[in-house]
Formats: sequence, structure tokens, C-alpha cells
Amino acid sequence: MALSKILPAGQDQFAGARNLIINGNMACWQRGTSVTGATSGGVKTADRWHFNASGGTMNQSQQIVTLGDSVVGDFKYFLRSEFTTGDDNTGITQRIEDVQSVLEGSVTLSFYAKGTNPNSGHIGVKARQYFGTGGSPSTNVVIQSQDVVLTSSWQRFVLTFTIPSLSGKVLGTNNDNFFEVYFQQPNDDDNASAWTLDITGVQLEVGETATPFEHRSFGDELAKCQRYYAKSTGQNVHGKQYNSGTWLGDPQYPVTMRATPSVTATTGGSYNNIHVGTSTDKFYFDKNSQSCYITGWLADAEL
Repeated sequence: MALSKILPAGQDQFAGARNLIINGNMACWQRGTSVTGATSGGVKTADRWHFNASGGTMNQSQQIVTLGDSVVGDFKYFLRSEFTTGDDNTGITQRIEDVQSVLEGSVTLSFYAKGTNPNSGHIGVKARQYFGTGGSPSTNVVIQSQDVVLTSSWQRFVLTFTIPSLSGKVLGTNNDNFFEVYFQQPNDDDNASAWTLDITGVQLEVGETATPFEHRSFGDELAKCQRYYAKSTGQNVHGKQYNSGTWLGDPQYPVTMRATPSVTATTGGSYNNIHVGTSTDKFYFDKNSQSCYITGWLADAEL
């Protein structure tokens, strides 16, 4: 059966994109360009790239590709993940919204990587169907973990995965299902020795053939990232009078977000409360005074 692609709601502007990975060229870094001593999971630096802690500790940083590099010269940045304390399943992942985005058939994952291997002598690359939470979702399915041996020089790796059918599967009710690509210390290696993964140019596409990396404009790539995480530019947003005693402001997210985000004020302002509600387009803040404004905020709707 041929594999087909269903774009998540709100992503029609990107129809025709070959690469199902977002920020595979490590262009977008909304959260910052480095973190030290991370022991909890989540997206730390490069947009959409999760750290799986699994008992390990990691430093992560933005690195710049050497101009004219004969292997990765088409890219500007790469992501360096230094696992200062290793453990089984420690690694980085990307969660592709909606498990139905990747249907039955073959997909090809290509990427450029270098570094040092975990104690087992290789890293594992696997895919996973995650059916979400809430209700009675189906059990998650791990697909074909494959071994990759890193060296100190850049290499392009190409791996093909066979995706099992979704027929008969049940999704959770919380709208948090996804298809995941995972670069990890193998799950049978719990050695604590340090290892490092440098990676860029990650592409997941339909079929059994790897094509050249799909370079999208920075604006398109950033907009795709902002569906999951967005922040303000630091300019004041002032409230307007709502009634005789209340002023209300309504900052807009730059794109429609995946789900109702959590919103945090980051750099001050003058307001009483932030109201997120159920909107994926904007939030509200209020104050019982004309001096009602917010300066910095971030909105997080990551999977």
C-alpha cells in the first residue's frame, strides 16, 4: 500500500512539503542556543527537538558549520548534544504531530551526523507510533530500531522504515498523538559514560529513496515551529478600556497554535491576570487601571 501524508489542521500553507521533520536544518532557536546540565526532558534549544533524559545529563548547544564544508556545507547550523552522563534511551527526538501523518508503507530518514558513540559502540535510531492519552488509546508501537556508528567526521546516513498499518488502532482523546523519530543510546546500554551527537539536515520522506534535503525559507520554517512554541518580540502591548473599571489586552500568537498553549509573562508589564481560555489564536490580560500592558510573553503548545 502506498504511503500518503495528511497535514495537521492549520498546516495547509505548507502543502507539498517533502520533509515531515520541522527544523531539520536547525535554523530556529526560539528558546536559546545553549543549555547546561539538563536532567529533565523537553525541548531545550533548537525548536521541535526534544531531549529524552532517561536518567542522563546533557549539555546542548548551537554550533556553526564550517564555511565550504564538503559534506554539510549546505547548512548553517548543527545541534550538538553532549550527554555528560549516559543511560539507556537517553537521546533526542522529534514528535511529528498526528500519528496519521505517516501512514502504512515505507519512509526514508536521512541525516548528517558525527560524534562519539555510547558504550555500546553505536547509537540506535528508531521510529514510534504514539496513540496519545485520554480514553483507551492503543498501545504505542516501536518500529525497527537501527544501529548507526558515529565517527569524528560528518557522514550522511540513510535509513528506511516500514510503517505498520493503523487499521484497528484507537487514538486517545487528548489530541496529543504523534509519530516520533528517535536518536538514542540503545535501550540495552545503561552505561553512564559520556557520548556526543552532532546532527543536522534531518529529513523524513515518503518512499524508499532519500532525496536532497528540502531547504525551506526561514520564514516558513519559523512559522511551522511557532505552531508549537511562540514568543513576543519584546514590544509593549497595551490594554484598551473594556468597561468602566477594567482594561483588557489581547496579544495575538503569530500563527494558530497546535492546541491551547500555556502562556507565561517573561519581561514584565503591568497587569493583574493572564487569561488563556481555549483560544489557539490569542490570550488576554487585564488590570483595573489604564496602566495596563504586557511586555514579554511566551506560549507553549509542544507535544
